Amino acid sequence: MDEAAFQKKLKELVAQIETLPEGERARLRLLAEETRTRHANIKKSVAQLQENIDFLRLWIKYMIFDLEATRRENAYLRKMLEQDPPGDSK
Repeated sequence: MDEAAFQKKLKELVAQIETLPEGERARLRLLAEETRTRHANIKKSVAQLQENIDFLRLWIKYMIFDLEATRRENAYLRKMLEQDPPGDSK
């Protein structure tokens, strides 16, 4: 259910609550407000999770780039050592 549909259904529910006898209304209004608050908290948590996942993806890409660069540097240095071993005086 998307946000607009949720808000529409919640408004419909609140409107139906208003048609009930006064004794039942207060308890159901409280439940509807708790539902609204929980929904907002869930949306906030999902947004934070998405932001953290995006950061983690970026960090992983950086780490892969760094690993590949280190491998290239190691291969280059090994090749240099093979071509001219230390201690060889020419």
